[in-house]
Amino acid sequence: MLWHPIPMKKLILALAVGCAACALSQQALTYESPPSRLKAQAQRITIVRDDWGIPHVHGKSDADAVFGLIYAQAEDDFNRVETNFLLSQGRLAEAEGEKEIWRDLRMKLFIDPDDMKAKYAASPQWLKSLMDAWADGLNYFLQTHPQVKPRAITHFEPWMALTFSEGSIGGDIERVSLESLQAFYGDATATQKVAANTNVLPLPEPTGSNGFAIAPTNSLSRHALLWINPHTSFFFRAEAQATSDEGLNVYGAITWGQFFVYQGFNEHAGWMHTSSGVDNIDEYLETVTHKDGVYSYKYGNEQRSLSPRKVIVRYKNGGAMAQREFVIYRSHHGPIVRKAGDKWVSIHLMEAPVDALTQSYSRTKARNLKQFMQIMELHANSSNNTVFADSQGNIAYLHSNFVPRRDPKLDWTKPVDGSDPATDWHGVHSVEESPNVINPKSGWLYNTNNAPWSASGPDSPKQSDYPAYFDGAGENPRGVHAVRVLSQKRDFTPASVIAAAFDTQMPELEKIIPSLINAYAALDPENPLHQKLAEPIAVLSKWDYRWSADSVATSLGVLWGDELWRRKSTDEDAPEIPVYEYIETHASAQHRLEALAAVTDKLVADFGKWQVPWGEINRFQRRTGDIEQPFSDAAPSIPVPFTTGRWGSLASFGANSYRGSRKIYGTNGNSFLAIVEFGDRVKARAVTAGGQSGDPKSRHFNDQAARYVNGEGTH
Repeated sequence: MLWHPIPMKKLILALAVGCAACALSQQALTYESPPSRLKAQAQRITIVRDDWGIPHVHGKSDADAVFGLIYAQAEDDFNRVETNFLLSQGRLAEAEGEKEIWRDLRMKLFIDPDDMKAKYAASPQWLKSLMDAWADGLNYFLQTHPQVKPRAITHFEPWMALTFSEGSIGGDIERVSLESLQAFYGDATATQKVAANTNVLPLPEPTGSNGFAIAPTNSLSRHALLWINPHTSFFFRAEAQATSDEGLNVYGAITWGQFFVYQGFNEHAGWMHTSSGVDNIDEYLETVTHKDGVYSYKYGNEQRSLSPRKVIVRYKNGGAMAQREFVIYRSHHGPIVRKAGDKWVSIHLMEAPVDALTQSYSRTKARNLKQFMQIMELHANSSNNTVFADSQGNIAYLHSNFVPRRDPKLDWTKPVDGSDPATDWHGVHSVEESPNVINPKSGWLYNTNNAPWSASGPDSPKQSDYPAYFDGAGENPRGVHAVRVLSQKRDFTPASVIAAAFDTQMPELEKIIPSLINAYAALDPENPLHQKLAEPIAVLSKWDYRWSADSVATSLGVLWGDELWRRKSTDEDAPEIPVYEYIETHASAQHRLEALAAVTDKLVADFGKWQVPWGEINRFQRRTGDIEQPFSDAAPSIPVPFTTGRWGSLASFGANSYRGSRKIYGTNGNSFLAIVEFGDRVKARAVTAGGQSGDPKSRHFNDQAARYVNGEGTH
């Protein structure tokens, strides 16, 4: 295999894997005259960086391991660590200026420093010790690296860890529209600027991830296998291992700035989170009155005061710091976020930072499925499903961990009447009440951010057994593809799991391109499109609907589908139906043909011909440590054979054109990937997009890029 084996130091770890590329170099934490307490803690910690620069941290206690883990992250990319906590505290405008005021205000609707400090003070001592170590590790890094200049956070405090406690790339709070928030609390005529530096309308990449689990009955080794494949923005997570003398021993992907492995494994169990389609966030229409300077809202037969709170958002204004003051309001449902007609709208979502941080860390020490599910009783993993496997041979699909119990007769996809007590939540559904799959007879299970109704083929949960709010995602093309590759093979090995995850078919294009070919067949030979499209149609007619870097058909097929998607999204006369349904059944023959003509015209304009292999168009490029890459056709880049997940490619690469570029460059999709085999000891291999370091001068900035795009063993 070309992916890097997970190198483990045998003296202190139970996950040792022998390989030729695992020579380790010891890097001690040595500092010049730091505060004595931090220096003493640092001396209890070792950081070993392997040939890929990945840190393997060991401490005497879990707190020591957390100290070293966050210190190592700061070494690799302090900018990303700080940025995540500027976002989580509503302080991004302090670094980036006035344009981020509304994003900061949105966060401050939910994050109150005084409340977070109180929650920290009331936390159990073991959790406080971890938060203390987290802050100490970051502050120690800043003390010993005076050349690193924070943009805004010059000192970290333990309570700050509670502001970013769950690890998802898009948290629940991001469901609040910045435009609507600005219209309610600020200038209703202004609009929030969304960064989009593309020369064509960018298409949204399907968000989320892929997770597979294979049972021992279906693996050649008779051990459980786990495929970990988050689809996030590139470089959003670091890769690391943390161990301690208190029993911590975990490896995997860590969201920059957090002290727990978000998707990964220990010596007994592994977990992969996928974004859930569960409907667990609700909006309430509040009937508000204003009397004697006080706002109140109707609830049943009473009037309740809308709780006001003054919020200050500081922002960088040239070389100085300015601020804006807001008075925000909250009902018992949640903060007011917008207006709908004469009603104010509040939003209700999970707000449990202590439980979320507790669950995020505790599950990294779970030794089996039973322990993992006991930790899930905290119900603080709100936005994710989980694919799980352990060394006892268990595999499981565990549906979203936070599902409010509501009246199933109401339509929860729309705002409900906040004045009616019947619309209140009534606790949450238990873990057992969710549409889970545990040790299915099929011997496999998966999730691709789709509904759980196909999670394990014939052994899947039945949609009719659950309220509609358990899922709003439905099926997606990656789900169709996953069922195909997992159900048609037995006796999986790590290599064949990777091959399944990189299977080159695109089921959605396989479904819709015949309609294009039929439209061409019915075209009048005198129509100018008949001659113009003759050769492209001939190429597509012979295509097997499999991607590859040297395939012209892949270029035509993917770009044609994207063009139809784009046209539906911008056509005000298009029917209000899902895009897939529109493309499959509603787009006219003329629209299909015109879309292909537009694709060939653009290819000729950009490349001088339409016969362009996919790898010449679809590229991976990492030039700088900036969070937003300055893509350029003039700079080196690498061809990527796999494609957007829109058309069913399980290996996902979300790419667009930037700043007038001819080529398209990936910014999200496959990010961290790992195959894990459980047994008497764990065997694992992994790869990440680009490399571990955010420093372009580091040899680990881009040393994994070639392996990442290789699609090892797939075609």
